[in-house]
Amino acid sequence: MTSSEGMADRKDRRDIAIIGCGPTGLTAASLLGQAGHRVIVIERWPDAYGLPRLSHIDGETARLVQSAGDIEHALRDASALEQYFFYDDRGDVLIDMDWRGDNSGFPAHIAIFQPEIEEAMYLRAQALPNVEFLRGWEVTGIEQDGETATVSAHPWEGAWKGAPDQPEEIRSFEVDFVIGADGANSFTRRSLGIERFSYGKHERWLNLDSEYVRDLGGRFTKGAIYCDPARAHMFIPIGKSRVRFEVRLLPGEETAHWEDIKNGLGWLKKQHGLTLDDVKPIRNVVYTFDPAIAKCWKQGRVLLAGDAAHTMMPYMGQGACSGIRDGANLAWKLDLVLAGKADAALLETYETERRPHVTVITETSNMLGAVANEDDLEKVAARNAMFRSGNMPPPPAFPRVETGVVHTEVDGRLHPATGAPTPQGRVRLGEREGRMDDVAGSGFLIVSRQDPLDVLDATARAFLNDLGCRWILVGETDTESGIMQDIDGDQLRYLSQNGFAAYLRRPDFLLFGGVSELSQLPGLIEDLRAKLCWKAGRPVEMPEVSAA
Repeated sequence: MTSSEGMADRKDRRDIAIIGCGPTGLTAASLLGQAGHRVIVIERWPDAYGLPRLSHIDGETARLVQSAGDIEHALRDASALEQYFFYDDRGDVLIDMDWRGDNSGFPAHIAIFQPEIEEAMYLRAQALPNVEFLRGWEVTGIEQDGETATVSAHPWEGAWKGAPDQPEEIRSFEVDFVIGADGANSFTRRSLGIERFSYGKHERWLNLDSEYVRDLGGRFTKGAIYCDPARAHMFIPIGKSRVRFEVRLLPGEETAHWEDIKNGLGWLKKQHGLTLDDVKPIRNVVYTFDPAIAKCWKQGRVLLAGDAAHTMMPYMGQGACSGIRDGANLAWKLDLVLAGKADAALLETYETERRPHVTVITETSNMLGAVANEDDLEKVAARNAMFRSGNMPPPPAFPRVETGVVHTEVDGRLHPATGAPTPQGRVRLGEREGRMDDVAGSGFLIVSRQDPLDVLDATARAFLNDLGCRWILVGETDTESGIMQDIDGDQLRYLSQNGFAAYLRRPDFLLFGGVSELSQLPGLIEDLRAKLCWKAGRPVEMPEVSAA
């Protein structure tokens, strides 16, 4: 409607409204869209940012990006990040974080250019007829009536200010669920009145992102943070073509001083001997790191994800990784609920799974931040001595999902591999060869050495069919029909190391559980049915289930 016709209020029906178009929102939008649900994504910025904010993902996260977009496009300028050092002020090593290895079919840690990650997922989602992006619009209200939620939005003044044809329309969307992925200052969270637990840390750092003007060799291909009590600083690659320099602001220093590019360039020349002949600045901004976790991640039909639910220090490079995990976790659970297969109680497992995982990472990041930012000289000396003595306690192990939709053993414990990522690797099935997820597909999957059909009755088979779960028989060669050749050996090695005859993978590629004998598979499947809050009384069908 035009201004002369008055304000329009049009209510459209969708399944899901996603507020925010960063990595978290894009992950959820792409996966829910691919599942066939009607999705509206509302983002106040009219265009993608185009510059990096995150600079790192891990292999598990890359696998989730693979499921949501063209991974070759996403990683076209990426590089493996194999080492991350903490140095003292003299350049001696305090911590050598060995990041080499493989995780989920990718390098364990990857230096990336964020716009390419986001673009890959956006292009996948945007191509779907059931996904709409409403950019340049701002959400103004969220209402719930128990059965549905209504999201209202109008053109964001910051996107349209000064435009002669600025629209005045108000659009409203009636949806089943809302995902608030709208950042640390989340309108969604604030509109619900959800408070955050803050860790009380407020570090300010200058990010000076630069493109290489000339080849600087391997000088900046690792991550390095200098724990200098006078002023901590660091660098980390942003893929192959760029590098990020970071400088800690001291108490009392003005943000404006450091956001004046000439001061950042002056520091860069003094610290690293670099000039505009070496690097070209593309971004110069001061960030405040304020780790906090929302006290509640779900209220009615509205769920918080990404920075709206949790923020953390950058020292583990896990902020965006955690948001992408949130988006993937929500997507497969919402898919089952929206399809009427699982009860809405399944959504309660979102926070019970993700909160403990995020909390461990946040607190480990806080610990590493305390190492990096200590400026009391006596404490610095004690810290350095502790590291050099070799008596510093190791950081906690990287977390896995230990509650929710994971299989509990008879004795009440979890298998050590349960709730952690399963392997991917390269495989061959018939004429297809590539990463396993591309060849075998996404969703629930059973991987085994032997055909499990003989141990599954009609009810179990019908449940797997209704769930969309398939199984793959894996071997060293593909000489037998229907056998997936494990080219890299990752699947067979995983089965052998964990003592599994078969394992069951979730759609976010975490292990639901494994069995040492195929005869135990029906019990594993029945446990999955219970953990999914499967709706009783669904009609049982007799499916034709193939081996691949």
